[in-house]
Amino acid sequence: MTGAVAGKYHRRSIRLAGYDYSWAGAYFVTICAHDRICQFGDIMNGEMRLNDAGRIVERCWREIPAHFPHVELDEFVIMPNHIHGILVITNTLGTNDNIVGATHASPLQQTNRPCGPKSRSIAAIVGSFKSAVTKRINEMRGAPGEAVWQRNYYEHIIRDDESLNRIREYIMTNTIRWEEDEENPNGKRQKEK
Repeated sequence: MTGAVAGKYHRRSIRLAGYDYSWAGAYFVTICAHDRICQFGDIMNGEMRLNDAGRIVERCWREIPAHFPHVELDEFVIMPNHIHGILVITNTLGTNDNIVGATHASPLQQTNRPCGPKSRSIAAIVGSFKSAVTKRINEMRGAPGEAVWQRNYYEHIIRDDESLNRIREYIMTNTIRWEEDEENPNGKRQKEK
């Protein structure tokens, strides 16, 4: 629920209440382009053809483990206006959440007050990825400050192998279902509206 309390705006969180998104496990993540504009390439004959912006998205996604060594990549697909991927956070026991390292976009400064997402969490990983992609695409386009991504992202905690395999299949076959995808602005679902 969105509302104003004492002049402050509050948004309802789409995250699972009480769940720590830095815990080890597999997470299915979807990140949509700003206004769902198709800016990462196009799909021809069921195959994604990345443009320069799409190749930046792919490079930054593949670089995630270099910036977050506790993360492994599983299946992912870049679509014309979004990305689906599985991020696996490995065992983080013995880590110190007060240690902040460099991210995709820039080095961070440590402060004594909490701000931003918890380090090593899905929110920190996705935020760093989105920032790096935005910076690189805007540099390429000569358009500083332009939005590339929607404000938020979607995630699903993968709880078992059956779910993991179903999500992998969904990701691997996503391009062949593009005509039916509700994210496709020129797809069958949009034309039926």
